[in-house]
Amino acid sequence: MTQPAGFDFDEFVTRTLAEDLGEGGDVTSAATIPATARFTAEMNCRQPIIVAGITIAEAFFRALDPQVSIETLIEDGQRVVAGTVIMRITGQARAMLTAERSALNTVQHLSGIATLTGHYVDAIAGTGAKLLDTRKTIPGLRALEKYAARMGGAVNHRMRLDDGVLIKDNHVGVAGDVAEAVRRARAADTGLQVQVEVDRLSQIEPAIAAGAERLLLDNMAPTVLREAVAMVSGRVPLEASGGVNLDTIRAIAETGVDFISVGRITQSAPAVDIGLDYRHDPVLG
Repeated sequence: MTQPAGFDFDEFVTRTLAEDLGEGGDVTSAATIPATARFTAEMNCRQPIIVAGITIAEAFFRALDPQVSIETLIEDGQRVVAGTVIMRITGQARAMLTAERSALNTVQHLSGIATLTGHYVDAIAGTGAKLLDTRKTIPGLRALEKYAARMGGAVNHRMRLDDGVLIKDNHVGVAGDVAEAVRRARAADTGLQVQVEVDRLSQIEPAIAAGAERLLLDNMAPTVLREAVAMVSGRVPLEASGGVNLDTIRAIAETGVDFISVGRITQSAPAVDIGLDYRHDPVLG
């Protein structure tokens, strides 16, 4: 896994392990397992998934046992069936048990995002529309969650507030109307594309006339989206958003919009079922 830009990989691993270890460390493992015990385990998925976060899972085990042996069998972005072994690990028993939950929590969460994203991508296959993620992410985990969405086939959209101008309804409300909000954004000369949210067809022409370079069509039914696509006629890219789910996304994609943004792929993705199973008897040194 390539470290996402602006994300401190080592700090995340250290902080996550510290959260789990507390002040006293893994008292159960220390009390029940000899310090010299070693064993081998397999990380496997128990349902069909798209894998994401394997390298960061490795990092948890390596942080507590630098000499651990890890055989990675699956790469991020791969689709696997239930029962697939993702990696094999051989190392210090105490260290492996201590790192297990942090590693699994991370790979389960990120693979959950990738898997749900993949379902949405599959649902719009062949339409020409691209799936976008949003900024609806867990605070502090955006870079990882957007990485997982990318592994599932989505296109990352706006990592931060400073990498794109997106005028939403509240900006419009303060500015007075869509055209005025767009004019102010263009006058600011940020060098960034100016996108504006519109929630009714009557806002489209004023927005484009004022210089909008992309439109976000918010909470419009497919019939209205088709009208919007016809009105714009390719002058600017169109993104549909709002209330999109697996039951509705295909019809939205077939209206001819260029992009569909879905907050729930990061906001509401359930963790997938991945376990760590010990395959060999412990070897005591």
